[in-house]
Amino acid sequence: MPSLATLKQTALAPGLKPAEADALMAASGMRVADDRVRGRGAGLNMSGRFEINTREVFDDGWSSLEDLAPFKTEVQIEKPRTIITRNQSPDLSFDRSINPYRGCEHGCVYCFARPTHAYMGLSAGVDFEARLFAKPDAPRLLERELSRPGYKVQPIAIGTNTDPYQPVEKQWRIMRQLLEVLEAAGHPVGIVTKSALVMRDIDILSRMASKGLARVALSVTTLDRKLARTMEPRAATPERRLEAIRALSNAGIPVSVMVAPVIPGLNDHEIERILDSVKAAGADAAGYVMLRLPIEVSPLFRDWLLRHYPDRYRHVMSLIRSMRGGKDYDAEFGKRMRGTGPYAWQIARRFDLTAKRLGLNARKAPLRTDHFVPPHGEGVQLSLL
Repeated sequence: MPSLATLKQTALAPGLKPAEADALMAASGMRVADDRVRGRGAGLNMSGRFEINTREVFDDGWSSLEDLAPFKTEVQIEKPRTIITRNQSPDLSFDRSINPYRGCEHGCVYCFARPTHAYMGLSAGVDFEARLFAKPDAPRLLERELSRPGYKVQPIAIGTNTDPYQPVEKQWRIMRQLLEVLEAAGHPVGIVTKSALVMRDIDILSRMASKGLARVALSVTTLDRKLARTMEPRAATPERRLEAIRALSNAGIPVSVMVAPVIPGLNDHEIERILDSVKAAGADAAGYVMLRLPIEVSPLFRDWLLRHYPDRYRHVMSLIRSMRGGKDYDAEFGKRMRGTGPYAWQIARRFDLTAKRLGLNARKAPLRTDHFVPPHGEGVQLSLL
C-alpha cells in the first residue's frame, strides 16, 4: 500500500483539480491506521454529516496512535416501530422492502447505503462496517403488518440497502425468521445478496419458488479474487457466489445476477466474462448498475482508489465523471443507475448484446400474489369485531 507521501505526490500531480487535491489531503487527516482497519473496506472514518463536531486522526508525537485497538464488529439492537419500508422511486421495480440490519460487515467500499449511518450519528466509513444494528423484532413486526386489513400484497424486496446474509446473520438468524413468516403467509419475496450464506435457506426458498413466490439475485461484481478481496473484503469470494448460483438453480429457485456496480476502468472489462460464468452456473436473468457515489461515498471511494490503484486514479475518475455530467454523481431519476454519455451507452450495449446472446432475461416470470393469506399468529393485530 502506498505511503502518505506517495498519496500526496499522486494527489498533487498534474491533472487533478486544485479543489480535488485539497479534498484528498483533507481526507488523509481522517485516515485510520492500516493495522486498525485490516480486513475492512474503508480507510476513513470521518464524522457524520449531521454532527456538530468533526474529528481528525493525527500523531501528537507521543505515539498515542499505537494504543488504539483494531476496529471490532459491534452489534446493537434496534427496535423500529415498523419493518416494511415504502418507496415511490421510478428507478426501482418494487415499492416495498425490508432491511433486517443497519450497516453491513461486508465492507464494500462503493456501497451506496453508507450515508444512512449518518442518521445514527455514526460515520459512513469504518463505522458502517463495524458498528451494526440488528432488528430481532422484524419477524413479529412483519407478521403484524401483513395482517392489517388494508394490506395489499406485492413482492417484498430484501437486501436492497444492506445485505440480509452478511456474516452476523449466522448468529442472529433474522433473515431466516422473516422467510418463515413470508412462507407461512404465501407472500412473494425477492432477495438481493452477495453472500453464499443464502444456501442455508434453500429449504424454505425452494418450497416458496415451487409456488412462484421467491427469486434470488446474487451480486457478482468481479471474478478477480484479488480485486474482490480489496473492494469487498468480507463478502463471499467470486467462486463461492458462483457456487451459490448453481446450488439455488439446482434447487429450482430462479436466480438473477446483478453486475453491480460497474466501475469504469476497473471491472468493466469483465462484463462478458461474468455473464458467461453466471449463465453456466444456472442464472436465468441479469442486470447491472453503474457505480454510484452519493454524499460520503465519493471521498471514501476516491481514497480507496488512491490507496490501492493510484496509477488508475485519474483515468477511473475521468470516466466516472464523463457519465455523470462532469460530477462524481448525478442523483437524477432515470440517470443515477446507468449514467449518460458515450461511455455509458457503450457499457449498456455490451451488456445487452451479451445478455441476449446468452438468452438471459428471455423469460422472467413475475412473482405470484394469489397465494397470500394474512397471518394470524402472535403479535398480529386482532379484529375489533
